[in-house]
Amino acid sequence: MAYMSQENKKSLSPKIKEICKKYDVKATLSVNNHSTLQLNIKSGSLDVLDDSTGNSRCKVDVNGGLHDSVNVYHYKTHYTGKTLEFLSEVIPAMTIGNHNNSDIMTDYFDVGWYIGVNVGAWDKPYILND
Repeated sequence: MAYMSQENKKSLSPKIKEICKKYDVKATLSVNNHSTLQLNIKSGSLDVLDDSTGNSRCKVDVNGGLHDSVNVYHYKTHYTGKTLEFLSEVIPAMTIGNHNNSDIMTDYFDVGWYIGVNVGAWDKPYILND
């Protein structure tokens, strides 16, 4: 059964914060339902909208606010440029020490924990810093 503890989050946090600082990204790290390590990107210098491909679910609401739920399994085909570079560093950092012994053919799922990455939120959009 997937399980993410606060202690495990604290051990992964310094590396993730270092990557966020390198790319000038402000984000929060949290544990969701004791099973998911969640990175919520609030603002930064990444132009997520320009770097998204047609495969991404990147949305701009009627007020011009941007939000996206990153597919952590297919981000390499959904983003380009600096956003792809950032995700290519931060997603592996979020899985350090994780395991995945799942076998979908037999409907058997065995992971250490799940990960999630959100860019903005429906009520607090991502802010692009110039």
